[in-house]
Amino acid sequence: MSKPVDDGKRLFNPSRLKLARIRRKLTLKELAEKMGLSSRIVIEYEKDYCLYEPTPETVQVYASALKYPESFFFGDDVEAIDPLTVSFRSLRSTKAADQHAAIGAGALGVMLSEYFSTRFTLPQPELPNLRGGEPEVAAQAVREAWGIGKKSITNVVHLLEKHGVKVFWLSEETASIDAFSFWKDDVPYIFLNTRKSGERSRFDAAHELAHLVLHRHADVKGQDAEREADAFASAFLMPLENVMAVKMAFPTFDKIVQLKSLWKVSAMALIVRMRNLNMLTEWQYNSLMRDATAKGYRTGEPGGIERERSLIIEKMMTALAGNGFHLTQLSDELNVPLDELSSLLYGVAAISGGNSGTSLSRASLRLV
Repeated sequence: MSKPVDDGKRLFNPSRLKLARIRRKLTLKELAEKMGLSSRIVIEYEKDYCLYEPTPETVQVYASALKYPESFFFGDDVEAIDPLTVSFRSLRSTKAADQHAAIGAGALGVMLSEYFSTRFTLPQPELPNLRGGEPEVAAQAVREAWGIGKKSITNVVHLLEKHGVKVFWLSEETASIDAFSFWKDDVPYIFLNTRKSGERSRFDAAHELAHLVLHRHADVKGQDAEREADAFASAFLMPLENVMAVKMAFPTFDKIVQLKSLWKVSAMALIVRMRNLNMLTEWQYNSLMRDATAKGYRTGEPGGIERERSLIIEKMMTALAGNGFHLTQLSDELNVPLDELSSLLYGVAAISGGNSGTSLSRASLRLV
């Protein structure tokens, strides 16, 4: 099932094989069992300097087992994401396979982003470097830099995109990965889990923004970094002056539910913010938390807002569709499975028809 590589040039790309495998959350042993091969042979095919490359028949079996097109395994290296640069909030509760799969999604997101950047003029990154800054002050600084002032943020995803952050989504079968972010070639990326409520997804986006501006080129692992990111997100979404202006002599959970809509945050986030600003006594805080738990707000957000979606992705895909180029053609051109693209481009999966096969040169659409 192999043939020697004798011309110094190998078309089959082992790094793409590994990426497809980790995206499907398979170990080398599990993949070997699905293919009916020995683990030793599968390991050999993932080596950078393998003496043999798989035959067309073997590649076909790989494609069937991993549900990736055969063409995916032939091409340039997909830029790897350094795990040390990726922020994961719940490392202890996150399985290694889930982490690796998420980082694999990050690599596909970078590939997709680079594809779009060759066809559209997109906003350039405008994130201040606030490494080592105090979270509350840093949140105010970003608001000032972006001209928000003390206003409530209508849409966090749109705001991030406006300032050059590439936002994609994850449809992973795990709740332990809320979101993650990283810098790649001076471009900031954020990936959000589609299984979160609208309010909590907004907080996750602000939390990852914190990592991008506070922890750039730094170790983003550990509880201290997560606490700083939470504090930044809280201050970014709920400006101190606005929250302090709330007059609530006798705080009740019903009032919290009414107030949270002002900033489109979860009830839990608002309660914690008020406690941290010394607006609640310990008894009031505990009482509100009990009420939140009893009414289902600890694990969800009853009657919450709709999850935010990308404006830029919608505009780009609409422009492509106007030229007869749909998600199915994008899948064919990138050699990436449709389910992977549908996940990354959450909300545009419906734009999947068309069969013209039109290939676009750089589009005139300018998104600002």
